[in-house]
Amino acid sequence: MGIAVTVTICFVTGLISHWIQHPPDWFRWPAHPVWLYRVTQGTHVVSGVVTIALVLVKLWSVYPRLFARPVLGGPVRLAERVSIAVLVGAMLFQLATGLFNIAQFYAWRFFFTTTHYAMAYIAFGALAVHLAVKLPVVRAALTRRETVAHAPSATAVPPAGAYRQPGVGEGATGPEPAGREQMVSRRVVLGTAAVSAALAGLSVAGQSVPWLRRISVLAPRSGDGPQGVPVNRTAAQAAVIERALDPGYRLVVTVGQRHRGFTRAELAALPQTAVILPIACVEGWSVSAHWSGVRLRDLLAATGDYQGGAVGVRSLERGGLYAGSTLPHNFAIDESTLIALRLNGSDLDVDHGYPCRLIAPNRPGVLQTKWLSEIEVLG
Repeated sequence: MGIAVTVTICFVTGLISHWIQHPPDWFRWPAHPVWLYRVTQGTHVVSGVVTIALVLVKLWSVYPRLFARPVLGGPVRLAERVSIAVLVGAMLFQLATGLFNIAQFYAWRFFFTTTHYAMAYIAFGALAVHLAVKLPVVRAALTRRETVAHAPSATAVPPAGAYRQPGVGEGATGPEPAGREQMVSRRVVLGTAAVSAALAGLSVAGQSVPWLRRISVLAPRSGDGPQGVPVNRTAAQAAVIERALDPGYRLVVTVGQRHRGFTRAELAALPQTAVILPIACVEGWSVSAHWSGVRLRDLLAATGDYQGGAVGVRSLERGGLYAGSTLPHNFAIDESTLIALRLNGSDLDVDHGYPCRLIAPNRPGVLQTKWLSEIEVLG
């Protein structure tokens, strides 16, 4: 049951993150509260890591049953065996690749995002089939427990074989119920699973929960980085250092038929706004920071007559999946959406997007485009 809960949480929060980055027509994500994505994606990663511990304990406890006879049996048993095989394979794939992703270690050639998304449906579907097959067994067990609970205890005659004679080294106070060793073992397994899951979750939760950072020993992102904010992709990796530091830099803004190029000095001369916003990445880490710069809506108004609609932003980075992003209308007009020039009291470090970058509330870090070169109203 614990695995079903954590997998469901992980599946739902993973869908949210995917839909934010690749929104279906019907999907609408709010700009507020500003911490919502921080919570959902942090929960996604923590629940996934907790599931790793639960799955390992579960595999250890049920491993002998995987080879029980008959191997296939009737239709119900066959469905159970197939669902277990698919479930175990898909879960191990999801958990292993997800763990490598938060550490940014990619030992494969396939694109992680789409593969992880597709396999999530397979894993969740296999879990649903497995639970459906096991439902009659669970119901029968619960019925037996209710029957035993309501049976008279003082005068009941134990069924034959329910007790065994004490063996060597056992107490002389009387026979002990058969199966007690199994009950103790089950309690030990459940306790081990609970403790392991809690420790696994705490080992990475500090990426999203600041007051847990000191005990999150396995968290790959802890808040370290230029200006106190971690960096996933540096300016050198994006090959933009020369263009970002070019004295002739211009940010080109297009509103309808109007085009205007802004130097960084001209951006700094516009009315400045300061906000405190978290930056939260798909790997699960998040950090709140002080950002200041020009509101996007003010920059659009300084260029032309913005009538609404989505806004596209492009980076100086040439090519790549995250060299640009699209802001829906509700984000474009939000008072907290900035073309940021400063971070935590000083000019942006080049690894954080100098000369300017996008920072908007409640969006994944991969959509907070750095090293901006163009902004265009898409209509």
